[in-house]
Amino acid sequence: MKKKQAVALVAHDNKKPELLLWVRNHIELLAGYELYATGTTGKMLEEGLKDIKEIKIYKLLSGPLGGDQQIGAKIAEGVIDFLIFFWDPLEPQPHDPDVKALLRIAVTWDIPFACNKASANFLFASAKITGDYEREAPDFASYLNRNLKK
Repeated sequence: MKKKQAVALVAHDNKKPELLLWVRNHIELLAGYELYATGTTGKMLEEGLKDIKEIKIYKLLSGPLGGDQQIGAKIAEGVIDFLIFFWDPLEPQPHDPDVKALLRIAVTWDIPFACNKASANFLFASAKITGDYEREAPDFASYLNRNLKK
């Protein structure tokens, strides 16, 4: 049996209302996925979606407290297939290194990700997203077996 695909939902504080609205507008599609979120974003989504009983969100730690890194670990483990991260480019973020690390992991493991409403709309409008999209994990064998002796 094929595993249910998973989407990670993350948003900086100023973008949380925009993410909630985006999720509500795409709830029928998202209901077919396992949903993960960093702690504060997850709480906000649960509160904003409490009228929709069939939605379950797996909440991790708050981003600055390690939630961004937990999402990154789940990407590397092959648990999370898509990342939706509404980040705020106009506000300084004290945990900016964690944010950059999360985006780096998404690129390293070649998962589709969106950083704003427009890119999230394009990602979820893709014919691949509603079909049998199966992520091909990169092959890091040559990297792992490289000769470290000089």
